[in-house]
Amino acid sequence: MDVSNIVVLFIFFNMMDLYQCRGACAEVDSDTEAVAGMGFKLGCISCKKRTEVEASATVDWYFRSKGEADFVHIYTYNEDGATIESDHFIDRLDWNGSKRSNDIQDASIYLLNVTFNDSGTYRCFFNRILFYDNYEYSTVISKMVQLTVVPKATRGTASIVSEVMMYVSIIGLQVWLLIEMIYCYRKISAAGEEALREAANAEYLAIASESKDNCAGVQVGE
Repeated sequence: MDVSNIVVLFIFFNMMDLYQCRGACAEVDSDTEAVAGMGFKLGCISCKKRTEVEASATVDWYFRSKGEADFVHIYTYNEDGATIESDHFIDRLDWNGSKRSNDIQDASIYLLNVTFNDSGTYRCFFNRILFYDNYEYSTVISKMVQLTVVPKATRGTASIVSEVMMYVSIIGLQVWLLIEMIYCYRKISAAGEEALREAANAEYLAIASESKDNCAGVQVGE
């Protein structure tokens, strides 16, 4: 293997390490509007600040319906699996977070058959333990989702703006292509006209030169 191949492989593996370190987890906010009768993902993500540190976590979800003062424990997820803690959500909650690992960073759950009684405030708690060489460090991180249940889906402002920007970009690209086509056409036309003029001038000079030679031959003959 030559030096160039070694350098390429070195850059590739370093880029892979960078991708794994920075791209593995992103704290994205949960959606907040669910449609009655449909399913809905309650998002809850908490990324570790240092990915190289081993950790384990358990997750607890709580719910406070509209008009209520206290939160009710509705869901637990740990190394033994998931447990639905509230009768209101029996057979309606599924784990939708990190899998095959106790190092949980995504604690999202999926709510089936949403009802209007599911409107309210949801909180998820990460009970995380970080394992260092000589000690363990415990942290508790909470996230909150304010859920509103509507009878049918509505288009959000972000969706409308994104669609408008998409159409604007397409129109802008078409206008730019049209301008480029006109510019190229004019440039080619100008080049063609210049070539025709040069060809005409060359032909004229050739004819003039030939006529001059003929005149000179006639004079010599006389």
